[in-house]
Amino acid sequence: MRKHHELKAWQEAMELVKEIYRVTRDFPKEEIYGLVSQMRRAAVSIPSNISEGAARGGDREFIQFLIIARGSLSELETQLIISNDLGYMLDVPDIQGKIDRLFSLIGGLLRSLRERGKTKDNKNV
Repeated sequence: MRKHHELKAWQEAMELVKEIYRVTRDFPKEEIYGLVSQMRRAAVSIPSNISEGAARGGDREFIQFLIIARGSLSELETQLIISNDLGYMLDVPDIQGKIDRLFSLIGGLLRSLRERGKTKDNKNV
C-alpha cells in the first residue's frame, strides 16, 4: 500500500469524487462541457494532488501539493454553490458536509507537516 492510501484526507477525497460523479450524472446535457466537466475535474484534482504530494521527497513539496488540493476543493465548493443556485442539485448539504470535513483534514495535515518542519529546523540550530 502506498503512503497516501493511509491518509484519511485522500480516502475521503476519493469518496467525494465518486459522489460528484454520481450527482453530476443528472445535470442538464448542455452542462456536460460546462459545470459537469469543471466539477469533475476539480474533484479528481483533490486526491490526485494529495497522492502526488505524498509521493514527493519532502514535506515542503507535500505542503505545496496539499495547498493545491485545498484550492481545488475551494473551486469545487464554488461550483457546488453555482449548481445549487441554478437548481441542478438537491444533495448540497450532504456534499457541503463532506467538503467541510475534507477542508479540516487537509488543514490538519498542513499544520502537522508545518509543525514537523519547525521541529526539524529547531533541531538543526
